[in-house]
Amino acid sequence: MRKLPWKKPQWGRPTWAGIKASLTTRAFRVGGYSVAAAAIVVLIAVVANLLVTALPATLTQVDTTAGSMYTLSQETEDILGGLEEDITLYWVVQSGQEDETLGTLLDRYAAGSDRVTLEKVDPDVSPELLQEYVSGTVYNNSLIVVSGDRDTYVSYDDLYEYTYSDDYTSYNTSFSGESALTSAIDYVTREDLPKLYTLTGHGEADLTSTFQSAVEGQNVEVESLSLLTQESVPEDADCLLLNGPESDLSQEEAEAIQAYLDQGGDLIVLTDPAQEGQERPNLEALLADYGMAANDGIVLEGDSGHYALGAPFYLLPDLDSHAITEPLIDGGYYILLSLAQGITVTDSPREGLTVESLLTTSDQAYSKLAGYSMETYSKEEGDLAGPFSLAALATEKQEDGTESHVLWIGSTSLVDDQYNQQVSGANEDFFLNCVGWTCQGEEGVSIHAKEITTQYLTVPASTASLLILLVVAVVPAGYLFFGLRIWIRRKRQ
Repeated sequence: MRKLPWKKPQWGRPTWAGIKASLTTRAFRVGGYSVAAAAIVVLIAVVANLLVTALPATLTQVDTTAGSMYTLSQETEDILGGLEEDITLYWVVQSGQEDETLGTLLDRYAAGSDRVTLEKVDPDVSPELLQEYVSGTVYNNSLIVVSGDRDTYVSYDDLYEYTYSDDYTSYNTSFSGESALTSAIDYVTREDLPKLYTLTGHGEADLTSTFQSAVEGQNVEVESLSLLTQESVPEDADCLLLNGPESDLSQEEAEAIQAYLDQGGDLIVLTDPAQEGQERPNLEALLADYGMAANDGIVLEGDSGHYALGAPFYLLPDLDSHAITEPLIDGGYYILLSLAQGITVTDSPREGLTVESLLTTSDQAYSKLAGYSMETYSKEEGDLAGPFSLAALATEKQEDGTESHVLWIGSTSLVDDQYNQQVSGANEDFFLNCVGWTCQGEEGVSIHAKEITTQYLTVPASTASLLILLVVAVVPAGYLFFGLRIWIRRKRQ
C-alpha cells in the first residue's frame, strides 16, 4: 500500500476572513447583545446610585414613622433657612455604636441647609478635638455644635426624655433631638441671649427645676429681680415674669413696670384665684389698663369634654389660634389647668391696643363665687356664666414702632410638674412658647419632643397562612412555569 506523504498541520494565525466570519455568527450576536445589555444596566445602576447619594436626605429618606419622628418642624426649617454663618455638627460616636434615630435626624439637618456640615468623630481616634470643646466625660452619640467662635455641647442624655407612670412601673420615651439640636444651633448663631427676670418680694413661687431648665434650654437667661431694691427694670430685660404673687405690687413697683412696658417691654403674669381677704388692686389696675380683668371665684366646667380626672375644676381649655398655640394645636395636645380664675377680655380696647384670648373654656363653664369654700360643684344662683378666657395676650404698639406685650395666665398650675406630666409636657411647651414669643419673637416657639412608639401589625392566622403560601409556593411556582415555557419555546426553534 502506498503511503501518502505526511503534512504538518497549519496552526498559523487566523485569517481576517475567519475572524470576520466568527463575528457574524448568531451566537456571537446574541452574546454581544447580552454583554452590552449587562454593561448598560450596570452603568445605569452606578449613575443612579451616584445621583441618589447626591440628593438630600429629605428626598431619599421618607419619614413613615407614626409621630413623624424625622420630619423637621417649621421652626427648625426657618432657622436653617436663615443661617448666615457656617455650622459644623460633630457627631461624637465610636464606630458601630451609632444611634440610628439620631443619625437619620442629623442627615435631615445637613440636607436642610448648605451652611450645615455633619462630621462623625470617633473619640478614640480624635481625642484632641473633644478636649478642645468639652471638659469632663463625653458620651457616645453626643453632639458638639460649632459656629465661628461659639460652640456648645449636647449630651446624649439631653436627646431623650422619660415620663414615668405614677407607680414608676412603666415609662414612655420621647425623642427630643430636634429641640436640643435646634436650640444649640440657635445658641451658637446668636450674638446676645435674651434675659428673663423673675420678680420677687410678693411671695412668688420659684419655677421648678424642670421648667427653669426648659427655659434655659431655649437659650433664655433667667435671673431674679426685686423692684423693692432697684428703682427701675434693668435695660437688658427682655421679659418680666410674675409667678403667683400672694401680695400686691406697691405703687412704685407698678409704676416701674408700667414705665418698662411703655418702652416696649414684655410681662408674663400667672395668678391664682384670690384667697379670702387677699386683694391686689395695683396689679389688677395694671392689667386692666391692658384690657383684661379678673373674674371672681373659681372656674368649673359644665362640659365633660373640657375637664379631666373626673373633676370639673381640672380644666382642658380650647386653644385659640395664635403663633404661641399653633404648634400645640397641630400636635393635638391639651393644656391642663387646675383651680383657675376667669379673665374677661375687653371688646373695645384703647387705640393701638389689641387683646386676644389664648385659652378659652366652653360655653357651659361657670365661676363659683364661693371660691375655695365651695361645697358643691353644681352651678348655683349668682355664679358667673361662661365662657371665660384662661389666658389672654395684650399687644400695644408704641410710638417708636416697637410693641409691648402683657400675657396673663389665670392659674399657676400651668407650671406645676404634676399637671404637666398629665398632658405629656404640653403645659411646659405652652409656657416655653409664651416665654419664647415674648423674649425672642416668633422664632422662640419651642419644639415638642416626639414620643417613640412601636407600631405592631396584627395579622390573623388565616391571613398569615395565605401569605406564607403565596410567598413560598405560588410565586416560585409562577416563576418556574414561565421559565419552562420560555425554555420549551426556544427548544422548538
